[in-house]
Amino acid sequence: MTTEFIGPDGQPPCRWCGGAPEFLDYHDNEWGFPVDDDQRLFEKLCLESFQSGLSWRTILAKRENFRAAFNGFDFNLVAEFTETDVERLLTDAGIVRHRGKIEAVINNAKRAQELVEEHGSLAAYFWRYEPKPDNLPEPQTASTSEESVALSKALKKMGWKFVGPTTVFAFMQAMGLINDHAEGCVSRNKAAALRMKFKSPCE
Repeated sequence: MTTEFIGPDGQPPCRWCGGAPEFLDYHDNEWGFPVDDDQRLFEKLCLESFQSGLSWRTILAKRENFRAAFNGFDFNLVAEFTETDVERLLTDAGIVRHRGKIEAVINNAKRAQELVEEHGSLAAYFWRYEPKPDNLPEPQTASTSEESVALSKALKKMGWKFVGPTTVFAFMQAMGLINDHAEGCVSRNKAAALRMKFKSPCE
């Protein structure tokens, strides 16, 4: 949705914030602001993969449980998880108990280590796929992009799992590779200003 509503502070955020009380804080303080921290990038890509087929509200409500279950999404620690850890996680009611997605996080942690070894950091690699401003559609009118398709294909080729183009696009929106705040949203200019100050890790 590209229109806004008036938030409790009298300012207009993106309309999707009205879907749940917890969305507003997430929107105002995280969504769409540029991130170059590898642990946060890995966490978000994992959480987006868990969201597949579910709502973001479900995942956001369980985010602290996910962090506890996956050692804060430190991929160097998660890469050491074994089948015993998979079985443990499958009994953890605080997260989404989906074997394929749990195993994908562990697999992707190993792939993340390999990517860092080759490219220096996850951030340096992911930010290569930042779209050019004139290549962006109207805010919140697309669920994939040329760049999300390309990054998805590249990650899959390296052995990553549950990283389809839609999942990757949502990741890019959230981590600030795309400023997808609605026109008129109070956070759109804030995200743009932060991007101007942000030094791309792939430069």
